[in-house]
Amino acid sequence: MNKTELVAAIAAKAELTKVDAKKALEAAIDAIQAELKKGEKVALLGFGTFSVNKRPARTGINPATKAKIKIAAKKVVKFKAGAELAAVVK
Repeated sequence: MNKTELVAAIAAKAELTKVDAKKALEAAIDAIQAELKKGEKVALLGFGTFSVNKRPARTGINPATKAKIKIAAKKVVKFKAGAELAAVVK
């Protein structure tokens, strides 16, 4: 499912126009991004939790040349599925 299909599904389920559903989805995504940018967690009960994790710098190996390379530290977004979502997928 891509974003267009998700907007259509939201519009059908919530009885909204596709324009309103797209605005709602984009507002939700913007709010989640803003909280993650501040380093905060976003917990959606029944769905899951988004959080930011810090990965330290490390040494890796270039598989083509076998040369050692330095991999810089960075922040990554982590998602942990909630119990209800995990149960649906089983």
